[in-house]
Amino acid sequence: MKNLWMLTLLWMFTGSMAKAANDDMQAIRGFAIDRTEVSIAQFARYVQATGIFTTAERAGGGSTYEGGWVQRKGWTWRTPYGVPANDREPAVHITFNEAKAYCQWAGKRLPNDAEWMEAAYIERRATPTAGFVKDTRYPYPTGISPEGANCLGDCGSTKTLAAYAGGLVTSRGGGHVLTGTTRTGVNGLWDMGGNAWEWTDDGKPPAADTDRPTRGGSRWYGAAQMHRDHLQTKPASTAVVYIGFRCAKSLP
Repeated sequence: MKNLWMLTLLWMFTGSMAKAANDDMQAIRGFAIDRTEVSIAQFARYVQATGIFTTAERAGGGSTYEGGWVQRKGWTWRTPYGVPANDREPAVHITFNEAKAYCQWAGKRLPNDAEWMEAAYIERRATPTAGFVKDTRYPYPTGISPEGANCLGDCGSTKTLAAYAGGLVTSRGGGHVLTGTTRTGVNGLWDMGGNAWEWTDDGKPPAADTDRPTRGGSRWYGAAQMHRDHLQTKPASTAVVYIGFRCAKSLP
């Protein structure tokens, strides 16, 4: 009985610590959103606590699109490109429902599509940083231009990880950058444009193959996919190297 009590206390403590570590959020209007994409380290704490095994892991690896879907052996959230990853890289190869479950575990939820769009393109901070004006709508999550994002070809120079240099593990671009390391954009958020597409919740009933929005573009694509007018959807069961997510929560 004593051992059970001690284990219960440990579980409560580690759960609280994990959630606190995931709680760096920016208030917008009636909701708050994570400042960064969910990282491998954050997702690892969830996996350790719950024992979940992702779709990509069960399949032997996630995918990329190379004129058709190509499965990548060993490419999972732990090893996005099949080689050892940095814990601060974004967690990818995650399906819509897996992202949603993580956010619920963390005491949050996936942002709905309108919330994500507001956070990405409309500056809501009372005292914005230089280059941003309160209540102004911008074309890119980075502001008036795509400069500073990790995208393919037209977002300026972004230093990606040495592990992915030279195109050794990826056919497009230079791989991910660590969460929280690029230039901050609208609302002081990182990588709402580029790095990894992000799942949003459009409120449709749950179904494995229902198309769900992915917003913000990724390092696999150029600036056009980051623009506020661009909408892309993918089946909820999609698990690929360039889709990640972040969480939100309602405010009183």
